[in-house]
Amino acid sequence: MKSHRQILEMSGGVPTVTSFKPERIKLDFPIFTRTVHGKPLIYLDSAATTQKPQVVLDTIEKYYSYQNANVHRGLHTLAEEATAAYEATRTKVAEFIGGVKPEEVIFTRNATEAINIVAQSWGEANVRHGDRIVITQMEHHANLVPWLMLSRKTGAKLKYIKITGDGLLDLSDIDEIIDSRTKIVALTQMSNVLGTINPVEEIIEIAHKKGAMVLIDGAQSVPHLPVDIKALHADFLAFSAHKMLGPTGIGILYGKQEFLEKMEPVTYGGEMISDVRFESVRWNTLPWKFEAGTPHIAGAAAFGAALQYLQNLGMDNIRRHELELTAYALERLAALDFIKVFGPTDPEKRGGAIAFADNDIHPHDLATFLDTLGIAVRAGHHCAQPLTKLLGVSSTTRASIYIYNTTDDIDHLADGLNEARKYFRYV
Repeated sequence: MKSHRQILEMSGGVPTVTSFKPERIKLDFPIFTRTVHGKPLIYLDSAATTQKPQVVLDTIEKYYSYQNANVHRGLHTLAEEATAAYEATRTKVAEFIGGVKPEEVIFTRNATEAINIVAQSWGEANVRHGDRIVITQMEHHANLVPWLMLSRKTGAKLKYIKITGDGLLDLSDIDEIIDSRTKIVALTQMSNVLGTINPVEEIIEIAHKKGAMVLIDGAQSVPHLPVDIKALHADFLAFSAHKMLGPTGIGILYGKQEFLEKMEPVTYGGEMISDVRFESVRWNTLPWKFEAGTPHIAGAAAFGAALQYLQNLGMDNIRRHELELTAYALERLAALDFIKVFGPTDPEKRGGAIAFADNDIHPHDLATFLDTLGIAVRAGHHCAQPLTKLLGVSSTTRASIYIYNTTDDIDHLADGLNEARKYFRYV
């Protein structure tokens, strides 16, 4: 395993982590001025949701204070400004994920809804009895349950790509799992439990050769890595704003235009229609065909501000920072003989979501104790119950990092884990 210092020294033509200053970044986030139980907040739960910089909060306030109007439906100034802000974010999203067409970007409530749209619209129209749907054993429920339900409705076979003991995908029999009967392969690019970064480019190529579609769950990858979905040639991509500095309640479905145009909408109402008569209806063009009703306009505008913030930092720099910090965290946790860490040991093969278990203390008790020290982590199965059971545990504690975390945060976590042993009298 490369040490955090070796990771730090790998420049690769990109500014090194030394130019990335999380201490300065943290000043942009008002929440870090507060205390928890009298202690400074140490936030290590960004895989669940990220904190919001002041510029995002200001954008929300600006919209509701000075631009509040519905989009696409008015000729007055407020409506035009709201529409411009809403559509500007669509264009920014298209650029952010590799320069796709804006009409290929659909606003949803979250990544979960985006995946469900594909399963219900494309899936129910194209998957039949005897076909295959392929996912992995490390999927979040949002990218497992929709395909499980589709397999039940259609009689298709749901197949799983297994994981190895070190938390990587086992591709030894991939050509047998993804075969000519496979209609779609849906997988996470980065596991929210194991942190594993999957070789999606290789899997996409295999799937397409077999005539299968590919959906990438980018909820954990798009906020942390440079993701060029156009270069990857994936057919669909889903991710959420709230995991990348934006507000809750807004997400993205990217789909290739040729497929989105053939798909039927799954929600109906205003905006998504072109013509309605008492006896018939004709859908609107892309992307609005899939956006029924009044959308989360303030959320879209604020998401644009979040994307700009991330672009200003540079996604390569963000990845580099997280590589260094993940390597440091793995080293600190490995030094604690009472802690078991799940997932790859090589930080280059994973992101900064680190699930672990104490040999004696239940994850919920451990998370509750850490909270008394001002340290926010998550405990449970992290909406990946089958994976957690596969790991041989009922739940884990998860620490997850982002742009505002520092080595000091990791040191506090390690110290807190030692303190927990004393509190629960295991030393």
